[in-house]
Amino acid sequence: MIKLSIIIPVFNALEYTQKCLAYLKDTLSLADNKEFQSSIVVVDDGSTDGSSEWIKKNYPEVFICQGDGNLWWSGGINMGIHYAIEVLKTDYVLLWNNDIRPAADYFAQLSDLLESNSFNNIILSTIFIENKSKKIISSLGGNFNPVTGKHALIGFGKEAESFIPPKLIINWFPGMGTVIHKSVFDKIGFFDEKNFPQYKGDADFGLRASKAGYKLTLSSRLELWNDRDNTGFSNNKSWQVFIKSLISKKSNANIYRDILFYHRHGKSILVYGELFRKYFVHTGGFFKWKFLGLFGFKRKPRY
Repeated sequence: MIKLSIIIPVFNALEYTQKCLAYLKDTLSLADNKEFQSSIVVVDDGSTDGSSEWIKKNYPEVFICQGDGNLWWSGGINMGIHYAIEVLKTDYVLLWNNDIRPAADYFAQLSDLLESNSFNNIILSTIFIENKSKKIISSLGGNFNPVTGKHALIGFGKEAESFIPPKLIINWFPGMGTVIHKSVFDKIGFFDEKNFPQYKGDADFGLRASKAGYKLTLSSRLELWNDRDNTGFSNNKSWQVFIKSLISKKSNANIYRDILFYHRHGKSILVYGELFRKYFVHTGGFFKWKFLGLFGFKRKPRY
């Protein structure tokens, strides 16, 4: 029997967790068979909105791990994985977010895939952006070029029907919809919660796994939709928010974490040129919209 544990880190946002668990209950019920057993592990990192209490009351079968508010994403995922492997004796962990919705046949498809999966494969889901009239891609996996420093989600923002994926090696993944066998953690360790507590923890792990010989495989049979309204950190408000975007653990524009990442995985001085470009665009965008704001223009999120 294949044992799978779904790891969901949460911090407040109970309304998303409520929808998430309802989706999981419905879709998991379609995959019930004697060869596939699933469990859900929620890591509540100090929520103050009653998340744990609500889950215990409405989904008593869900396992809850408690954090103190200092786990962040990588620490929360690590806590959930440790619990799943050591206590639940799981074979595979599935990284999940409370703001994603699976296709109705997601777990039925996953059950079939795992029956023939090699432990050397890390399986990635095909992720679309929620609340769009067309299928807009959020991720087909990630690619990092260690020479140029280019670092992006493949296909992000493109229409699925017309997008032809370039011939890129998938060497990292977003922290959702990714299935990892327990043996991977024995070989390369867990997510680096010290250096990459929030952003780039998934990319760093994926790159370490790729270097260790694991193959990151995208499955078109596993479809997810991501509600991006619950994602990210904006820098288009005050000076204080802009400065915070450069130093906050919650920001993908944290300079210190970026330097650590490029130092660890870059193979050329050229990677720092890409880092300079990123912060030039980040800073320029802030000043641009600060100026346009004087005339009543407001920046709208791309997705």
